[in-house]
Amino acid sequence: MSSKLVEADWIWHDGEFVPWADAKVHVLSLAMQFGASVFEGIRCYKTANGPAVFRLPEHLRRLRDSCHIYRMELPYSAEELTTACTTLIEKNGLEECYVRPIVMRGYGAAGMDPEGSPIETWIAAWPWGTYLGEDALEQGVDVCVSSWNRMQPNTFPVEAKAAGHYTNAQLIKMDALASGYIEAIALGPGGLVSEGSGQNIFLVRDGVLISPAAEGVALSGITKDSILTIADDLNIPTRRQAVPREALYTADELFFTGTASEVTPIRSVDRITVGAGKCGPITRQLQWRFLDIARGEADDQHLWLTPVRSSAAVV
Repeated sequence: MSSKLVEADWIWHDGEFVPWADAKVHVLSLAMQFGASVFEGIRCYKTANGPAVFRLPEHLRRLRDSCHIYRMELPYSAEELTTACTTLIEKNGLEECYVRPIVMRGYGAAGMDPEGSPIETWIAAWPWGTYLGEDALEQGVDVCVSSWNRMQPNTFPVEAKAAGHYTNAQLIKMDALASGYIEAIALGPGGLVSEGSGQNIFLVRDGVLISPAAEGVALSGITKDSILTIADDLNIPTRRQAVPREALYTADELFFTGTASEVTPIRSVDRITVGAGKCGPITRQLQWRFLDIARGEADDQHLWLTPVRSSAAVV
């Protein structure tokens, strides 16, 4: 597994295309000093009809919401950002990729008042495969419960996808890797299950799909919402409830969801085997339907795909 960036040719910056190597910010920008930026992670999939972006409107709505929470005036409409994303993918010649819009406070202010820092908007796109390893979607991953917890509600606005929040996520991820695991599960401040370092988590118990109730300590994931919708389509019963740590060990199935992680089975937690120690039947059913829709191989009944070539205004 490697997190190294695979460079593309162009990055979009405030309406212009900048060569990848020239996309730079000042070291004293507020984004660099204090993590003053918000972002999204979006996947574009290769389909028989060309590349298509998965749930682009929902991601751009969350980006706008994150800006609004942090009092950052985003100067672009959803339509303009849609065109920017799809045109960037087309201009870079990418059939399948990861898209990263970033809205940041630039160079100007030196303290906590960000008023003197201009708002900059960037969009990058690059090829990126399976996030948690090449065999992760098929074989599952071994994870631990992190010694680092997620934040107390009303410390950070968890519904904003802000860069500064992810220093906690980095500690969770590094903690796992240092202990020989691929990923970790974080608990909330009350000791109940929250999420992974950068993904939501689901449990399956007695045929019921369970989503942890973690108000104020876990981001509302777009892939998570997709899986709950697909579960309804497949008549899989769902339940939202508080999940104690020990429920992870006794679940029949566990899996992560996220734009990067997609639907990744968890085969063990703290070296305790989950279920049969492989991708379970409900996880597999949800994973296949999710990927079939994303890749244009199943009916897109919820209109989740934005075709790149019909949306891009190629420059």
